Amino acid sequence: MFDGLSERLAATAQRLRGQGRLTESNISDALRDVRMALLEADVALPVVRSLIEDIKTRAMGEEVLTSLTPGQVFISIVQEELVRLMGEHNERLNLAQQPPAVVLLAGLQGAGKTTTIAKLAKLLQEREKKKTLLVSCDIYRPAAIEQLKTLAAQVNAEFYPSSKDQDPVKIARAAIDHARRQHLDVVLVDTAGRLHIDSGMMDEIKRIHAAVNPVETLFVVDSMTGQDAANTARAFDEALPLTGVILTKTDGDARGGAALSIRQITGKPIKFMGVGEKIDALEAFHPDRVASRILGMGDVVSLVEEVHHKVDQKKAEKLAARVRQGKSFDFNDLMDQFEQMQNMGGMTGLIDKLPGMGGMADKVKDKVNDREIRRMIAIIRSMTPQERRFPDIIKGSRKRRIAAGSGLQVQDVNRLIKQHLQMRKMMKKMSKGGLANMMRGLKGKIPGGGAPGMGPGGMGF
Repeated sequence: MFDGLSERLAATAQRLRGQGRLTESNISDALRDVRMALLEADVALPVVRSLIEDIKTRAMGEEVLTSLTPGQVFISIVQEELVRLMGEHNERLNLAQQPPAVVLLAGLQGAGKTTTIAKLAKLLQEREKKKTLLVSCDIYRPAAIEQLKTLAAQVNAEFYPSSKDQDPVKIARAAIDHARRQHLDVVLVDTAGRLHIDSGMMDEIKRIHAAVNPVETLFVVDSMTGQDAANTARAFDEALPLTGVILTKTDGDARGGAALSIRQITGKPIKFMGVGEKIDALEAFHPDRVASRILGMGDVVSLVEEVHHKVDQKKAEKLAARVRQGKSFDFNDLMDQFEQMQNMGGMTGLIDKLPGMGGMADKVKDKVNDREIRRMIAIIRSMTPQERRFPDIIKGSRKRRIAAGSGLQVQDVNRLIKQHLQMRKMMKKMSKGGLANMMRGLKGKIPGGGAPGMGPGGMGF
């Protein structure tokens, strides 16, 4: 997300940092670059005008013109204004009421409501320790109810059954009654996709809303629709009292116009954003962290949170103990590392959150990507349990069998074995001499800020 915008703003920041003193002329040039970057990111024109005017007012002030580091102060102003534009801070769901709290999701067809409702249930269960019930009021889309039932099972949430011959209002009311009897905390209500110009369908969702009186009414919208997402959200807000927005498919959106337009156009906060297809790929929307990503400063706080929530701490401790004891690092350990990395959004997700990766991100992603990780996992899964535990026994005929089993070439198997060997040596040095020896072992193996063993087409850590 924001790839194009980040690249343009990073170039502007670099030019400004080289200036010993800023004048009205070079501030105007910088603002023109920022304006073009925002328009190319499909940010709504009124939002661009307002943002540029606010940045200009502050940039022409004494704070920047008399600063010893005017370029840095200017970028700081841009960051603060982006944060203000997107809403200052994350707005959590308001679930502080007598259970069950009802959360109603609305949106267009294809926005990802059904998947998002399951992601939200998982997040509430794991982070908030809430017992959730999912119910579908979508009686129009074929298999919509079955899809939600399957997803509910995936996230271990309760599911309230419904059928296409029932009235959506009665379905919602019955689900809430069931949740009350079962002492559940949150009812998540999925609704049919609808256009705001479809008066019949809008009347239906108004009736559902009136019947269930939700504490949260969230509009789910595809971020790849750009500023149209903000305009559609505004149209829905005129019919329903929305309390917030969930942006979906942000991992496929290189522009980011929706995230930067929605708050100002609708007055409603973005509460969550979908960052991938996996069932746990939903993040709380923090404007300050998003602004840092836009300006290439990374998002270390979110990265730390992901490590805390998604890394298997027991496995990590077990591996650390093995390293301390000088035990061999085998292919089972390597596959655990790959799988935990995928749980955290893969290499692309990790790189985007690292500070200072603005200029390096694309180069690193070309060499280390999620497709390569999947290929490496496929190779390891083609090994026997004995081969995973004792990598040294993997010779010619075994390599050919493993390559055939994974659908890859012997060269791919050789490359993985070489990378594993480098990691094993590094772990051995760590067990004997700690971090200092490990850093010496890495010296010369990290071309251009990459990782050990990372050569053309390679993938090492």
